[in-house]
Amino acid sequence: MKRLLLHSAFWLVYLLQDTVLEIVWVGPALQNIPENVQFWMAFKAAIAAWIPKLILTYFILYVAIPEIVKGTRKLLWTVLQVVAAIITTIVLYRIIFVYCINPVIYSGMLKDRPLFHLLSILLAVMDIGFVSGIAITLKLLRIQLAAREREKNLIREKLEAELKFLRHQTNPHFLFNTLNNIYALARKRSEHTAEVVMRLSKLLRFILYESKSELITVADELKILDDYIALEKMRYERLTIHFQRDIDDSAQQIAPLLLLPFVENAFKHGASESRFDSFIRIHVHLQQGQLTFKIENTKENHTSEEIRDNIGLRNVRRQLELMYRDHDLQLQNEPQIFSVKLYINLTSYAQV
Repeated sequence: MKRLLLHSAFWLVYLLQDTVLEIVWVGPALQNIPENVQFWMAFKAAIAAWIPKLILTYFILYVAIPEIVKGTRKLLWTVLQVVAAIITTIVLYRIIFVYCINPVIYSGMLKDRPLFHLLSILLAVMDIGFVSGIAITLKLLRIQLAAREREKNLIREKLEAELKFLRHQTNPHFLFNTLNNIYALARKRSEHTAEVVMRLSKLLRFILYESKSELITVADELKILDDYIALEKMRYERLTIHFQRDIDDSAQQIAPLLLLPFVENAFKHGASESRFDSFIRIHVHLQQGQLTFKIENTKENHTSEEIRDNIGLRNVRRQLELMYRDHDLQLQNEPQIFSVKLYINLTSYAQV
């Protein structure tokens, strides 16, 4: 219905424009005729001349162009069809003009010209080509816009699939690390084993259900960190944890589970590999949508070798690239301390 209305509006505007041009063109020959009569004569002439234009235009729009776009026939055959249609249209246009418009509508008041008069044929080509060209241009523009929209949708679907894959890859990684912790506690027959399992079940419930949302509040994200830290602390007696937060709006939205992999790494490559007193310092600063997350942990290998991203860090990098246009991630590997500084402009979230 919408397409029918658009086509009707296009042709109505064209017929009115063609009527005005017709009056200007034949006006000198109709000087003794009232203007309102001239208008209706010109309008009827425009409708009569419109018929061959309509046939050619829709032949190209719904036969020739689809054949070219879909490649259902050879291009040469389609071109020959178009040329034949144009010739037929010009002949039909001249027949209508010579045997209908001049003798019937204008009662022979216009100058008679032969059917295939050269100047008349050139004028016919210009008249037919003008409206057909506009219609074809609009059609091709619409096809191009539709193709771009399809391409954009395909890219969006690809990025959504990649983002889901990254999150699903991160979750088993987290679960694997936590199960290792439970295994270690079970080997020691620790009284904390049951509590760890309970905390793990809460974390898994969040990961399976709530983390499927595109965004969660900063408060929920920090609660996950608190639960994970509480779960991990049960394993380490010589570990000191400082968790500082300066937050102006805990309801600010953030992509879920972005910060957890950094905390996991601090425990896995810091506390778990340390034989002496160790620490993890975390600082979360949020002001007017600008989030700064800092975490540092002690380490004992005393090397400053190049940092190699593991699965967790690699996935977080890619998620940041997909979701936040304005962000910065810095990793620093010093002899005794490994540190991470992450800046995110949470207002720059770009929906995939």
